[in-house]
Amino acid sequence: MLLVDAVQDQSLIQDSAYESHWGLRLRPFENVPDPKFYVASAKHEAAMERMLYGIHARKGIVMLTGEIGSGKTLLSRAVILKLPRSRYEIGLVSNPAIPGNEFLGEILFQLGLDPHGTRVEQLRRMNDQLLANYHRGVDTIVVVDEAQTIEHDRLFEELRLLSNFQLNDRFLITLVLLGQPELRDRIARIPQLAQRVAIRHHIECLNRTETKAYILARLAAAGSELPIFSPSAISSVYHRTGGVCRLINSLCDLCLYFGRVSRSRHIRPSLVEKVANEVLHRRDNTAHG
Repeated sequence: MLLVDAVQDQSLIQDSAYESHWGLRLRPFENVPDPKFYVASAKHEAAMERMLYGIHARKGIVMLTGEIGSGKTLLSRAVILKLPRSRYEIGLVSNPAIPGNEFLGEILFQLGLDPHGTRVEQLRRMNDQLLANYHRGVDTIVVVDEAQTIEHDRLFEELRLLSNFQLNDRFLITLVLLGQPELRDRIARIPQLAQRVAIRHHIECLNRTETKAYILARLAAAGSELPIFSPSAISSVYHRTGGVCRLINSLCDLCLYFGRVSRSRHIRPSLVEKVANEVLHRRDNTAHG
């Protein structure tokens, strides 16, 4: 019987909650950047250390890249939580794929400034804010997520110009650029900008051991006190996802749902394989159809 055919009870379809069945307080594998589910794998901790060093040392521009679903956004939120608001003013641009004439205004808006006016007025307003922050002992940080989606290379020039805000001995603003691997290629084509990127780091996918630790840590953060995924099931998850965090989340979440539907007490590799073959494969085909 197919998994989708097994879900016939309308009450089960309408009520997709599975937390109580597994003894969880929360859903552990939601694909949202919730810092309480940040898992300190060696790869993510290395990336965090470099990001924090670049920010604390005011290195000007920090770039973090990783494959789709590698956990860059969640990592950036975890980093932001480590920056006390008494010492840092942070602007987060989460959707940089906006018209060019609105890009600088969006950065101003995220820093709590008036985004309107001419480009000269915007830059002057930015300069005044950066100097005001400097005089009160506050560093200014701008995080640009999904930076590879910036439409035109000339908008990267806007970022380079922001790095011109500096005193003789320090930058007045730190830019943190997050993106997929193609971000490296785009910045490399702009030598004036590439030369200003002081910290570069690329997050690799999790290995088998890290995938196990990732799954168990997220379950624990959601309140799990009992083993839910068998060791062989976790191995199957790693095999089917390649250690990509977003895919791990999607597969484990569906396993918990269908496990609850079938009233299972543990997730076995057979269920992982069925979910991966039927549901994830169907979703991929739909996305590419």
